[in-house]
Amino acid sequence: MRIVFMGTPDFAVESLKVLVENNYNVVAVVTMPDKPAGRGHKLQMSPVKEYALEKGLVILQPEKLKDEQFLSALKALKADVQVVVAFRMLPEVVWNMPPLGTFNLHASLLPQYRGAAPINRAIMNGETETGATTFFLTHEIDTGKIILQERIPITQLDNAGTVHDRLMVMGAQMVRKTIDMLIAGKTDAVDQLQFISADTTLHAAPKIFKEDCELKTNIGLAEAHNFVRGLSPYPGAWLKIQLHGNAEKQVLKIFETETEFASHNDVAGTFVTDNKKFAKIAFPDGYLILKQIQAPGKKRMETGEYLRGLR
Repeated sequence: MRIVFMGTPDFAVESLKVLVENNYNVVAVVTMPDKPAGRGHKLQMSPVKEYALEKGLVILQPEKLKDEQFLSALKALKADVQVVVAFRMLPEVVWNMPPLGTFNLHASLLPQYRGAAPINRAIMNGETETGATTFFLTHEIDTGKIILQERIPITQLDNAGTVHDRLMVMGAQMVRKTIDMLIAGKTDAVDQLQFISADTTLHAAPKIFKEDCELKTNIGLAEAHNFVRGLSPYPGAWLKIQLHGNAEKQVLKIFETETEFASHNDVAGTFVTDNKKFAKIAFPDGYLILKQIQAPGKKRMETGEYLRGLR
């Protein structure tokens, strides 16, 4: 079976690696064009391109997915199937090209959390379970027929980073299983409508922007803790705090927290600290204890280290 693999970030590399190391016939890799990054604006390759180069794979990097030159090159590869892991939305002329179709690995239990940030959104919403899904691409994003689905728990100690890494490894094996099912002709794909009943509440997973990461202090403590976990380590929750003796508020990024449910008289958003070891933020039903934070221009650090630096 001839396979074209499409992906960009580290999450996709694991799936490509599993296919290459198990001798599947990956005839080409499609990834994002190199982009300038960092202070020197040097062109940076995607993680998928770095791995593909290392393995000597054919690489295509179209600026536009409807470009005639790209479409001709893709057609000439005569792929039986296309595999998409963390890539762009494909036009029909691309996903409809191979005879066995194009399938995608999505980091949620579809039809829940359709969109660009399924891992973050599931944790932010306090879910205790998530998973991954392989499904055939169709016109509407993340709505195609489900081929395979597997689940993992989300614990209170998890954040977006730990769940990402577990789904990345599990998802790579699901990509392999899905291709094996295609080879054996055993893909009895199921319409997503079968997972939706009259009382189903569908949660979306839209892309996360900087303004979405501001931690509001008028919400419940558990919700605030989940919000931080869902955005850690990237892109990171943040809020502005008023330090004693400082006229201006300072932006703090928050990566790790604990909860302290308690009755108190502090105004929500108050920064409470002993200026030595601990700091916490007041919420209506308790305090969010700050464990790991980052101040502007500083590295990520333990809260105690940050407080000692203030002195």
